[in-house]
Amino acid sequence: MKFPVLAITLDLDDTLWPFAPIGARIDQVLFDWMRDHSPATAAMYPVAAMRELRERSFRDNPHLHFDLSALRRLTIQEALENSGASLDLLEPAYEVFYAARNQVECYPDALDALARIAARVPVAALSNGNADLERIGLAHHFSFQLGAREHGAAKPEASIFHAACDRLGVAPAQVLHVGDHVEMDVAGAMAAGLRGCWINREAATWNHPQLQPDLQFDTLTGLADWLDANLDAADADASRST
Repeated sequence: MKFPVLAITLDLDDTLWPFAPIGARIDQVLFDWMRDHSPATAAMYPVAAMRELRERSFRDNPHLHFDLSALRRLTIQEALENSGASLDLLEPAYEVFYAARNQVECYPDALDALARIAARVPVAALSNGNADLERIGLAHHFSFQLGAREHGAAKPEASIFHAACDRLGVAPAQVLHVGDHVEMDVAGAMAAGLRGCWINREAATWNHPQLQPDLQFDTLTGLADWLDANLDAADADASRST
């Protein structure tokens, strides 16, 4: 399939890098820090118990689902309060979490493909998560980063996709959103009028009842190859018409 793409919005977690190893490391790093700085908290909230507390905080605070940083602080605060620890530890504990959260290991194909894609069209990071591309060292590939916390609403809300298109200065129909999640990324983008590309690294089955992705690849390299071919063909057509 060929269609015009003047810009790309790109999901981060589970699209550029897997989140599961990050999540496991966060849990352990935070527990180790608590064991050194607040043993009572570590004793009350070992890794599994802290995870349960975090999941309950998420369920109990749907109004904060767009702000994962606030939810994480809320979880840490509750753990400190319940264990009788000083709330002076809240921000140092959050910083330990956030440093670990931004230690990512990209998929083997991702960095080269991202560089190729960014050389062809503007790329904006569009994420519900709280990764920091400056800390990670990848911000130079992106025109900007727009997170759900900054915008005030999370994917699949149409408004966050439209806000990214506005900042890119490109009509939604000419923006391709790329991500791993069927609903939050691909279906959400397409419902908002963008094109949708599904990065399906796990050979999953597409399960949306109404929509089909405009594009589907098992790596970002597949998208980079498609973009090169699509834009080169468009350039050739333009040359023949002049």
